[in-house]
Amino acid sequence: MRYSTQVKPISYLKANAAEVLDTLAQRREPLVITQNGEARAVIQDVASFEETQETLALLKLLALGQQDVEAGHLKPLADVVQRLRSKHSGTE
Repeated sequence: MRYSTQVKPISYLKANAAEVLDTLAQRREPLVITQNGEARAVIQDVASFEETQETLALLKLLALGQQDVEAGHLKPLADVVQRLRSKHSGTE
């Protein structure tokens, strides 16, 4: 997606706020708002924002896992499975 097609001046947002919100919800594409010819903000619908936040959280978990692997913080799979089975059966 090219954000350059979704650029509007702040005056457009002020004059057409309800329409802009409807369009954001329908298209689910962010809108770049400019002020004095410069990009100043990006707005998006709530559903897209929530999806983005969930994606970022998953990426952070993956990055943390990769850091653990690189640091050598590993355990053999058999040990993990045994520990989980012990917890599940209540013998730990």
